[in-house]
Amino acid sequence: MLDVCLLGCGGMMPLPYRWLTSLMTRFNGSSLLIDCGEGTQIAIKEKGWSFKPIDVICFTHYHGDHISGLPGLLLTMGNAERREPLTMIGPKGLEYVVNALRVIAPELPFPIKFLEIEGAEQTFPLEGYRLKAFRVNHNILCYGYTLEIDRAGKFDPERALAQEIPQKYWRPLQKGEQIEADGRVLTPDMVLGPDRKGIKVTYTTDTRPTRSIVENARNSDLFICEGMYGEKEKAAKAVEYKHMTFYEAAKLAKEAQVRELWLTHYSPSLARADIYMNEVRKIFPAAKAGKDKMSAEMKFE
Repeated sequence: MLDVCLLGCGGMMPLPYRWLTSLMTRFNGSSLLIDCGEGTQIAIKEKGWSFKPIDVICFTHYHGDHISGLPGLLLTMGNAERREPLTMIGPKGLEYVVNALRVIAPELPFPIKFLEIEGAEQTFPLEGYRLKAFRVNHNILCYGYTLEIDRAGKFDPERALAQEIPQKYWRPLQKGEQIEADGRVLTPDMVLGPDRKGIKVTYTTDTRPTRSIVENARNSDLFICEGMYGEKEKAAKAVEYKHMTFYEAAKLAKEAQVRELWLTHYSPSLARADIYMNEVRKIFPAAKAGKDKMSAEMKFE
């Protein structure tokens, strides 16, 4: 099971009822954070989740509303006596930007591993899942992310018996292990059926619509996408500042054939996202207006 929580859905500046951009996921005892806007650690506390299992922090880009909460979060993690390494992933300049912010958090009891994204796309194998970064189109270098959890095929005992595979090897093969025994090499594909549908979540913000979003979000179970403006008269402003409207996000969701869309990264001028959703759902019916601490438990089919 994958837990997903949209900790903050605001863009540019925090509001009394809306924290800045951040997403947190939990899977198999490990937590991932994408972006860390102001108020992120308050939102984590309000949600009742913990800082301790956060193993990876990713950044889409280095504008303040996406990274300004990092120094405080690092201090909190350090004060909780964390000792385990922390991995950070982001565009070029990651180590320079983080170390500049760490002027106010210079001493931490845990090491940080920096992984800068290279090229238009890069995949990072993590704790039981894959994280793929893909370039989008903002006014500075910016990436979206897709998180995928694979699911192996169903164990077929009849195939195992037909190939005279001893029962003591069934469980390790089912877990994906390769075994050498009695002069034979036993592999998982000998006892497993075709791969089953896994879980896929795509997150992108601060961008114009791009083909890279459509291709990487394709068939996602959950697509979390920037909707900076709900007001149709602000379409030109979205183009000028390289952001998206609700309706552009809905068209991407429709083309990518995702299962569900959550809008996020609202303009401070947008007081109520929900009043625009009837129009949005005419384009993509499974669209929802994101809210702080909105969450989902995603399970295998």
